[in-house]
Amino acid sequence: METIPYDKRSGKIWFNGENVDWRSAQIHLLSHGLHYASCVFEGERVYDGEIFKLEEHTERLFYSAKRMGMDISYTKEQINDASKQIIAVQKVKNGYVRPVVWRGSEMMAISAQKNKINVAIATWEWGSYFDPKLKLEGIRLDISSWRRPSPQSVPWDTKASGLYMICTLSKHEAERKGYTDSLMLDHEGNIAEATGANIFFKNNEKELHTPTPDSFLDGITRRCIIEIAKSKGIKVIERKIKPEEMKNFKGCFLTGTAAEVTPVSQIGDFKFEVCNLVRDLSDSYQSLVRKKTAA
Repeated sequence: METIPYDKRSGKIWFNGENVDWRSAQIHLLSHGLHYASCVFEGERVYDGEIFKLEEHTERLFYSAKRMGMDISYTKEQINDASKQIIAVQKVKNGYVRPVVWRGSEMMAISAQKNKINVAIATWEWGSYFDPKLKLEGIRLDISSWRRPSPQSVPWDTKASGLYMICTLSKHEAERKGYTDSLMLDHEGNIAEATGANIFFKNNEKELHTPTPDSFLDGITRRCIIEIAKSKGIKVIERKIKPEEMKNFKGCFLTGTAAEVTPVSQIGDFKFEVCNLVRDLSDSYQSLVRKKTAA
C-alpha cells in the first residue's frame, strides 16, 4: 500500500503555540536547523489514546535543547499539554508523536545567536516500525562501516538531528545488502546500538548483556526493559561488549520507542534464536504500555 507523503497529509500541527493546518506548517529554506543541524527532537508512542512516558520524553527534549544551547520558550507542562491536545485534535489512538525544536532563519552562518527557537509537535496514526512478520521471525542486521563518534566530539546523550546522519547512511547501506537494519560499533570498536534502537544479548544462562551507554543514547525503552527484566529475576549486565563475543550469545533483541522489543535473528555472520525470554519481555512491555486497556 502506498504511503501518503508527510507533506501531503491533512489535519493540524502544533506550531509555536498554535494549531496550524498540516500543509501550512512550513519553514524557510534558509533555516539554521536545516543547514547546520541545530535541531533536536523526540519520538513518542501513543497507545490507546495516551502518550507513553510523556514526561520522560519532554524532560529529554528540554535536556537536548539545553545541551545544544537552545532555550525553549515554553514550560515542560505547556509542551506536555500541547502534546495531549494535538493527539486529541488529530484523533490519534495508536500512533507516533514528533516534537521538534530548531533554530530559525534570522541568521545564516555558523553563529546563530539571534535566531528564534521554534517548537512544533506533529502526530499521526502509526503501526509497527519493522515488518510485523519479520518481528516474529527476528530481523537481520548488517554491521555498519560507520561508527558512533567519541563522546568528546558530539553531544552524544541527546536526540540531536546531526547524530542521525550516520544512522541513515548505515541503514541505507544495510538495506542495499538485503538487511533490515545495521549494528553500529562505537569509536573504540565495541558494540554500541542499532541505527535507532538499543541492543541486548541473552547468554545461555538467565542473563542479559547490554552495552554501557557512554557514547550513545540511554533509551527510555531500554531503561523500561531493564526494570522489567530485573522484576522477573533476570540479571542485567551493562558492560563493554566486543563484536566477537556475539558467538557466545543465544538470543538478541532491540529496544526503542519505535522498535518496541524486536527480536534479532542474525547480525552479520552471527545467528540467534528468538527465545522464550525475549518473547516474554516483549509481552510484558506490551502489557506495560497498554496498562490502561488491561485495567
